[in-house]
Amino acid sequence: MRNTAITALVPGILLFLPPELPSHREDPFAATFSIAAVDLENGDVGVAVQSKFPNVRPVVPWVEVGVGAIATQSFVNVSYGVRGLALMRNGATAEEALRILIQTDSSREVRQAGIVDAHGNAASWTGNECFDWAGGMAGGNFGGKGVLVTGKGFAAQGNILVGRETVEAMARTFDSTDGSLADRLLAALLAGGKAGGDRRGEQSAALMVKRKGAGYDGTTDDFIDISVYDHAKPLAELERLYNLHKLFFFRTDPANLLTIDEKLCRELQALLKDKAYKGTAFYTGAVNGVFDAATKKALQDFMGWENYDVRIRDDNKIDREVLDDIRKNYATWKRQKGKR
Repeated sequence: MRNTAITALVPGILLFLPPELPSHREDPFAATFSIAAVDLENGDVGVAVQSKFPNVRPVVPWVEVGVGAIATQSFVNVSYGVRGLALMRNGATAEEALRILIQTDSSREVRQAGIVDAHGNAASWTGNECFDWAGGMAGGNFGGKGVLVTGKGFAAQGNILVGRETVEAMARTFDSTDGSLADRLLAALLAGGKAGGDRRGEQSAALMVKRKGAGYDGTTDDFIDISVYDHAKPLAELERLYNLHKLFFFRTDPANLLTIDEKLCRELQALLKDKAYKGTAFYTGAVNGVFDAATKKALQDFMGWENYDVRIRDDNKIDREVLDDIRKNYATWKRQKGKR
């Protein structure tokens, strides 16, 4: 089987699969807990993962808009990602795709994987030879070693864990958390860590969410792609980076818009006029509280300078989150300047 291309047949699906990868002795080992999920309302699909393994991002999570998400771990067969997405792209459900992957893998007993398709079908597999504690959940259904468990909405799984509490906490938190898919995935991962996580400790983490046309300039689906390569506290670092990503890559929530009145305009004009702050004066006019064309242009230039690109506006409003960050950074600079 190892040197022969495989044609897999499930009801309604005929797909050519590449030859199986080499034995697990040559595969990377990622002791990991992860959750793959889909938002059926807006089509978001993603994976959150933490591992006692460096740079987990290019190994475990595989995501495609309109298709699904896959987490492949333990003794990793990376082809599960490419082949699994191809199977679902060609019509297989998450369960069908995962069954094909494990049935055509002679090292299936050291593999662990979770899959969710764009319709919310989910499946999780844990091989009998995965190191304890190991198991998974799909939707609300639990599965231990040697059991392919299925459900709806998400697949959560882990190996070399302190106990099953990690997977249970991920599932419970994902179900009970409000917000976007990314918010729920991250909350679930953090809860898994607090419930015990990997019994060998932490090292790397990643959060990947795809959304149609939600990339930086609207030409890709790369909504969120955050990786912590090697860190003493990767989960805390992932949360910090996610908050940073939201500020610089998420577009303005209309509920966060503030009208630039006279008082706020004076504050902004004074800051934009302070040449010592950034080494250049963005605004050279009077600090008079009038939000005229020159003040607006200065604010737009400053926001571009500070990388708030996707929140630059062409009216008399400003994003509250951007304003808070501008104020915080300016206050920090003045405080540090006063100490010199």
